[in-house]
Amino acid sequence: MSRATRILYLTPALLASVLAAPCAVAAEEKPVSIYVGSGPGGGYDLYGRLVARHIGRHLPGSPPVAAQNMPGAGSIAMANFIYNVAPKDGTALGIGSPSLSLLEALGTQGIRFETAKLNWIGRVAPITNVTVSWATSPVKTLDEARARKMLVGAISPNSPLTQLPKALNNVLKTQFEIISGYADSNATLLAMERGEVEGSTVSWDMLRNQKSEWLRDRKVNLLVQYTLERARDLPDVPTALEAARTPEERQIISIYVSGADVGYAIFAPPGTPEARVAALRNGFADMLADEKLLADVEKSGIAFDPTRGEKIQAILTAEAKTYPEVRGRLKALSDAAEAGQ
Repeated sequence: MSRATRILYLTPALLASVLAAPCAVAAEEKPVSIYVGSGPGGGYDLYGRLVARHIGRHLPGSPPVAAQNMPGAGSIAMANFIYNVAPKDGTALGIGSPSLSLLEALGTQGIRFETAKLNWIGRVAPITNVTVSWATSPVKTLDEARARKMLVGAISPNSPLTQLPKALNNVLKTQFEIISGYADSNATLLAMERGEVEGSTVSWDMLRNQKSEWLRDRKVNLLVQYTLERARDLPDVPTALEAARTPEERQIISIYVSGADVGYAIFAPPGTPEARVAALRNGFADMLADEKLLADVEKSGIAFDPTRGEKIQAILTAEAKTYPEVRGRLKALSDAAEAGQ
């Protein structure tokens, strides 16, 4: 008896299940795309492709997974796509700037997403940025940066690496004099070494991996780390949040530095079915113990301090509740920073 003939004798319930089964399998096996909110190279691309290489083995149906670059407006273009255009079936994921929530809080033009309404799947590693000074600088602590000016090399005015010390100027009254326009962080570190500037704000991973001899020989002073809590390998460096003196200052600084905890994180569109979000989160968690992934991480020497998406979701959901209250103050700080005040 052919399959078509057998179907005629099935009950309606069984008929529905038989007809639906091939569709369910096909849905599970649809290719998954991870859209990277930057061009090739760099941290978002590196971690996005790391996840793409390994997560498919831990998702229902073991679908193929590929990373696609979608640069534009500091990851805003990619986030807009994921939020408004991408399919809501778990086949389109994103990774990009951890400062998306800050840009949303500032009311940045062009944003068409709500960060807390994205479905956060998991984080591979946090992003810890630090402000450092060269050994010969008179400014060796954050308190001393409040007492006297310090020339700080920076990239573009809109870069988080530029905005962070400017925020401290406005909130904590530090006296970082920002010299922006350097091509990248390597250029700011070279400028510091040459004596053009006294310090810079850079990724801790970059400093640790590319300038380990500076740390060994105490050629730089670590003034502050931009995190909610002290990083495990920076137990003696104060956080910007610790330096806040009032509840309002803590609230404002927490929004600036929360990107550290978000870090290199994967997210899915709003409206993705709860069961699919759960499958993605469980698959991500299973991937973190995958021997092939761990070998990949060890070989590349990249940071690896993962956390589940539920924690990221909770951080951003709580943070979003403060946006109406502090948006005006944040906007004023941002405008002042752009004006170089």
